[in-house]
Amino acid sequence: MNALAATAAAEAEAAPRGPVVAAEDITRRYGEGETAVDALRGVSLEVSRGQLTAVMGPSGSGKSTLMHILAGLDRPTSGEVQIEGIEITKLKDTDLTKLRRRHIGFIFQFFNLLPMLTAEENVVLPLTIAGEKPDKKWISELLAKIGLADRRDHRPAELSGGQQQRVAIGRALVSRPTVVFADEPTGNLDSKTSDEILGLMRDSVDSLGQTTVMVTHDARAAAIADRILFLDDGLVVKDVGRCDAHEVLTILDELAA
Repeated sequence: MNALAATAAAEAEAAPRGPVVAAEDITRRYGEGETAVDALRGVSLEVSRGQLTAVMGPSGSGKSTLMHILAGLDRPTSGEVQIEGIEITKLKDTDLTKLRRRHIGFIFQFFNLLPMLTAEENVVLPLTIAGEKPDKKWISELLAKIGLADRRDHRPAELSGGQQQRVAIGRALVSRPTVVFADEPTGNLDSKTSDEILGLMRDSVDSLGQTTVMVTHDARAAAIADRILFLDDGLVVKDVGRCDAHEVLTILDELAA
């Protein structure tokens, strides 16, 4: 067992039992009166520790709204969300920011890297903002794991799209968060690079035990997940285990019909 895996195993053993993320009867309404839009209409779910959960659904199904609420980026109209047993929906903004800094990592479709920083500086940015001193051994191991050991001193403009997304993944993992939320992580990449990034995300779950929730419209991306939630019209309409891409597309076709 390598150092990364050993650390992950020790942290998993010490972590509290129960779901990492739990939502109960979440609703989200935008607007009022006749123009009101119900993006979520009563969603309840639990996210298991050390698994990758994919969230799929047609445009307007509520999947991005759900992720934003689970991650504390938006507040529900009603219902509760817990992360590691902490009820987050009523936290003050300062406390919510601290909770996100401690428990949550983010991977975005468009990378959101700071152009003036090197790859390594972008990776350690969450620790820098938190005023924490990076563990040099951990950073070196992480950069090697995400395939950027020889690109650590390059700035984003000197990196390919796939390499920039690798930086974004490293940034999400560097603080060893309770859960990583990934929003269309392959949506801005070609198919070959997408496969590489999906392999890296799957490996972060298998070797580091990193609990991950991924919103995606890509059946190939969903096929790496341990569990897939299908949303439609603000509700979870299907909850399945691991499927191949063909099975995912079949389910989407059935829902569309």
